[in-house]
Amino acid sequence: MAEWLISIDDTDDIGTKGTGEIASEIAALLCLQGGSVSLVTRHQLYVHEDIPYTSHNSAMCFAYDGPLSVAEIKALAVAHLRQESAAAADPGLAIVHLPQLDDAEALLTFGKAAKQQVLTKTDAYQLAQQLNIDLSEHGGTGQGVIGALAGLGLRLSGNDGRVKGQLQLGQTEVPRPFKVGDLLQQGELEGVLATDGLWLQPQDEVWLCGKVKAVMAQGRFALLVSHVDGRWCNASKLQLKEY
Repeated sequence: MAEWLISIDDTDDIGTKGTGEIASEIAALLCLQGGSVSLVTRHQLYVHEDIPYTSHNSAMCFAYDGPLSVAEIKALAVAHLRQESAAAADPGLAIVHLPQLDDAEALLTFGKAAKQQVLTKTDAYQLAQQLNIDLSEHGGTGQGVIGALAGLGLRLSGNDGRVKGQLQLGQTEVPRPFKVGDLLQQGELEGVLATDGLWLQPQDEVWLCGKVKAVMAQGRFALLVSHVDGRWCNASKLQLKEY
């Protein structure tokens, strides 16, 4: 289990570098200091007229396991946020040391609430103080602290989030078969999950084409598939929206 979860939100503007890309860059910079990072996950938050957002209102989160202290992680992340965030953005950064998180349920509850209702910066800062989570804002209104904190809770739930980007598995625009076991040997995936909740077995065959996305499900990075015309195929865009 990783020692840290790091989440950012509201770093971009129309036509600028996306929050997911910035999160990936922070993860790469942390790796250069030693340790390892996970894939970055995108967590959809509540879309409402009272919530400012660029395009989809989503937070980005990743796990880190390494020698750096919270102060060192924060210094690296803040420097990159200040350098790369859009001028009109309202960036927020949240860092939690998982071994010291005493009330994970409170963080999970906040994350789930952020998908369903309008929350405030006061709500976020109060919970962060209560749970000893490092929460900070780095420009504009700082509204991104809400999504950043929610991103931690949603990632921690193990059942929310789409992995940033698409999986490069050798697929084409024409459906092509793969054995589940072969896909898992490529390293990034930890399982292949059907939309009905069934985990496929190594000998099972799936047909992949186009953009192939992974999700966070039951604490694992999973390729989501559905049964179409008698065979397993990578999930549709609509099915992926559940995450």
